[in-house]
Amino acid sequence: MTATTHAIASHHPAAVPLGGSDPLIDPHAHFHTPHTNRGDWQRYNQSRLEAGHRIGVRCHVASVLGSWGHTSPTYFASPDDQTQANDWMFDFADAQGARVKAYVAVNPNFTQHALGEITRGLQRGAIGIKLAAGRRADDVLLDDIAQAAAAARVPVLHHVWQHRRRDWPNQDASDGIELARLAQRHPTVTFLLAHIGGGGDWAHTPPAVRDVPNVVMDLSGSGIDRGMIDQALQWVGAKRLLWAADLTLCTGLTKLRALSYTGASPDEIADMRWRNAVRIFPPGAFDRAVAPGAPSAGACL
Repeated sequence: MTATTHAIASHHPAAVPLGGSDPLIDPHAHFHTPHTNRGDWQRYNQSRLEAGHRIGVRCHVASVLGSWGHTSPTYFASPDDQTQANDWMFDFADAQGARVKAYVAVNPNFTQHALGEITRGLQRGAIGIKLAAGRRADDVLLDDIAQAAAAARVPVLHHVWQHRRRDWPNQDASDGIELARLAQRHPTVTFLLAHIGGGGDWAHTPPAVRDVPNVVMDLSGSGIDRGMIDQALQWVGAKRLLWAADLTLCTGLTKLRALSYTGASPDEIADMRWRNAVRIFPPGAFDRAVAPGAPSAGACL
């Protein structure tokens, strides 16, 4: 146990995690690196792990989007920036053990580089592919990425703006309809539709993907509207929902506590907390994290 983890344990000596003691996996997390424009990147990363520990997150599945806009655009990372970011993410996940797993993030506009990064990332232990907003989800340019995911049997987490009604600056944002088109072309790949609470009209998204069973929605984002999770459950069911936090663990905790007020059964809540993630990601990815008595993600840096 490191000094930091010991300090957390001492501060909360016998505290039950704020989100309960049952397993909890966050399949949509991010960290910062020394190559971004944040001088407090280490403090940010530590705060994420500490907050995860307090909430009860057993594993953060995370990515880094290039230099986060420092030397190339966040949603259009250069090959060099994305390789550097992935390297940092793989090393960080290795150092954290069961607490952190990595996505390999790619920019599909650089197809050969992206495919090479996927191969390299999977060899380094990545358990999924992260696509941001470098290209519209239904663009045929993403087919090569999806085929690579199918061959490796890993999921694809795709950034989504709920009900995109216009273009947004500095990103080629997609909505649920566009992601559904990609998913229909690649029915053996599980696509994680990011952050239904992350912006836009969330009520538009569940019916848009209802009939595309390989699209699973994550509940992350800062939006905490009453009824959002309830409607998602009604449209697609608990097997196609994943609790997640993205950038705001505080709102993630709010939605975690809201699950029991949606009418979901204990089994359905367990599906959303962790069992769906175990099913979707490669076998064994979370064995240590969900083992009986496994600790929540601490703050070892």
